[in-house]
Amino acid sequence: MNQNTSRRQVLQGLVATAVVIGFDVVGRSWVTSANASSIFESIPPLDGKLYTDSETLASASVDFGNIIHRQPIAVLHPESIEDIVQIIRFARTHQIKVAARGQGHSTYGQSQVEAGIVINMSTLNKIHFVGTDRAVVDAGVLWSQLLQQTLVQGLTPPVLTDYIELSIGGTLSVGGIGGATHRYGVQVDNVLELKVVTGTGQLKTCSPLENSHLWESVLAGLGQCGIIVQATVKLIHAATNVRVFELYYDDLATFTRDQRLLINEQRFNYVEGQLIAKDTGGWRYLLEAASFYSPPNIPNNSVLLEGLNYTPGTEKIEDKSYFDFLNRLAPTVAFLKSIGVWSYPHPWLDLFVPSSAVNSFVGEVAANLTLADTGQGPILLYPVKTKRFHLPLFRVPTEEMVFLFSILRTAAPPEDVVVTRMLSDNRKLFEQNRDLGGYKYSVDAIPFSKKDWQQHFGRVWGNLVSAKRRYDPDNLLTPGQGIFVKQVNDMNEV
Repeated sequence: MNQNTSRRQVLQGLVATAVVIGFDVVGRSWVTSANASSIFESIPPLDGKLYTDSETLASASVDFGNIIHRQPIAVLHPESIEDIVQIIRFARTHQIKVAARGQGHSTYGQSQVEAGIVINMSTLNKIHFVGTDRAVVDAGVLWSQLLQQTLVQGLTPPVLTDYIELSIGGTLSVGGIGGATHRYGVQVDNVLELKVVTGTGQLKTCSPLENSHLWESVLAGLGQCGIIVQATVKLIHAATNVRVFELYYDDLATFTRDQRLLINEQRFNYVEGQLIAKDTGGWRYLLEAASFYSPPNIPNNSVLLEGLNYTPGTEKIEDKSYFDFLNRLAPTVAFLKSIGVWSYPHPWLDLFVPSSAVNSFVGEVAANLTLADTGQGPILLYPVKTKRFHLPLFRVPTEEMVFLFSILRTAAPPEDVVVTRMLSDNRKLFEQNRDLGGYKYSVDAIPFSKKDWQQHFGRVWGNLVSAKRRYDPDNLLTPGQGIFVKQVNDMNEV
């Protein structure tokens, strides 16, 4: 019997039906849900508010995935960075787990914490500064909010995710990928400086030159070593308009060949792609490309489309404003919310597939995939260049080019049997891709073991373990990822 199991059994015998949430070091006693309120009476003064009402707790126990449900004992709405420092120090004293939550867009409980404290970062949302090449923002600021302010000055973040109603701190903790990634990397590659509160309650500034070890441990670090509270992000010149090209293909190999060509030549500012269901069954392939411009400079369609082998007569070309293009998902999201589908379970699958294996792997998946398997959710497929990625914890295959392959499933109908089947399919496809040298993008819903995480981080696993010991020695932060289930005692334990 391991140490954790024996301790849990003893505690269950001591407290019967109460839930153990931590140990009060000051009072030298176990803290349970039954006496948590008395513990919170000792909390230091806060600028924001700490909520313990049932409605707030229930809301924090659900994320966009709506698959995993873990209810905290308190939710902090911080009004200052100092609030986060104080709450982590308090949690450390009482050995209570902590998780930061941005927009709750995780799909498998990553931003949840059972009987712990959730920090709702949405109230830490001030844009402090917008300059000619950078912006300083709190972690709870949405990318859409930053974009609206920077566009006034003709500036934009280099990379934006397809859905821009996500928090800056949230995407920086996982990576942040989009159609401009082939040019600029992921969002974590476009950060200049961070302010981070570690698991010991220390506020630290880090960058490639200052506290670089913490920097590399936090960006795409899945919240394991610190909570990002403020970021200085890069800005570049923004065009005013976008010409959007939608090109259809009936052959997968031709489709991926043209995608590779476009990102190698950098003809377009934005390149993505999708699998689209055919009325007759099976799939066709949609290449999405966009050229950013400001009049009087106008894109030359003939030059941009030269040498591409899409199905003639199927192309669609449309001009939009820069903001409308980046915010193009807003009408769809509003519709899904209006009919209740937005709250359905979302067992998403997100994989990085080696370029050398993409045609065979995706071809085999597509041959057996139906709309019932996706719940009408979109299927993404597009290439990125690995030389654009500079953070060690953002894990991708070793090839020069890899493809993001995402089945953004919706469980329809929203029943347990459908969710279970989709999770099982995700696991099978993950294993097939892993055996080809692929990785997962850790925003998805894949049942993952301790061994899986060690394999996922591979050669940088030891660095992450070392960072966890240094910055979160009590293993308080972001337990929902399941990476460090127990205390980190040696290099082999996850």
